[in-house]
Amino acid sequence: MNTEFKEQFLDLQNKVDRIEKGTKDQMSIVVFSGDLDKLLATLIMATGATAMDTKVKLFFTFWATAALRDKNKKIKGKNLISKLFGQMLPKGNSKVKLSQMNMMGMGTSMMKKIMKKNNVASLNDMFKTAGELGVEINICEMSMQLMGFKKEEMIDYPHLNICGVATFLVDAEESKVQLFI
Repeated sequence: MNTEFKEQFLDLQNKVDRIEKGTKDQMSIVVFSGDLDKLLATLIMATGATAMDTKVKLFFTFWATAALRDKNKKIKGKNLISKLFGQMLPKGNSKVKLSQMNMMGMGTSMMKKIMKKNNVASLNDMFKTAGELGVEINICEMSMQLMGFKKEEMIDYPHLNICGVATFLVDAEESKVQLFI
């Protein structure tokens, strides 16, 4: 084997070794959409991955953050813009709609009925299962500020954190799988 080729091969092997050492058996998902079908897909993949012993970290940002609001919590002290966002966006995961074929709510209602008929867990139940399995939910602090959401109005979830994009980027860099939904 010629010397130049051997040096290139060893250099490439060192780079691969560094990459492999830097990644964990972990999946990081940006959850950007607050649509029912996309949230279902996110939680199905997250719980499936945890069942395969993969650590999962979800980063909820922009429209997806509304799905994490607790419909039973009343928050005081919001300014007018925050109140308006709060009224325009769904409050909690039971109020989210399909991204396609919603048909003024009929599509969402039909989907929920079909899910129930086929013994598919509801979105709320999937959140509970994800929490029991250790799926971590990180909420984008900037998105919360922009939409006027407060930590006190978010769901009670065992692995919930408020953080910035840097946290997601570190998690993603360490993950073998990164997804955007």
